[in-house]
Amino acid sequence: MLPLRRVFSDALVSTAAVGALLLVLVAADERVRDQVHQLGTVNASTALTQTGGQLRRALGIVMETARDQGLDHTSLLIFVLVATVLLLAMTRT
Repeated sequence: MLPLRRVFSDALVSTAAVGALLLVLVAADERVRDQVHQLGTVNASTALTQTGGQLRRALGIVMETARDQGLDHTSLLIFVLVATVLLLAMTRT
């Protein structure tokens, strides 16, 4: 039972991290905000036909926004990357 609990908690933490990242992107960029709003206003009868295209467009905009934010804040991105590598190295030893 313990390994199942760990898998569940790891999945929950990963989902929370992705959700937090999405919230930051929604707050930072109007294009992402518009795409998320469009996903929330889909009618039930057209949901199956439009969901794939909307998710693809939304993912493209999220990736473009993440790239733009990364280019705008390169030094911060490098710092976070190095800090993550150091944290992983410290926890493995």
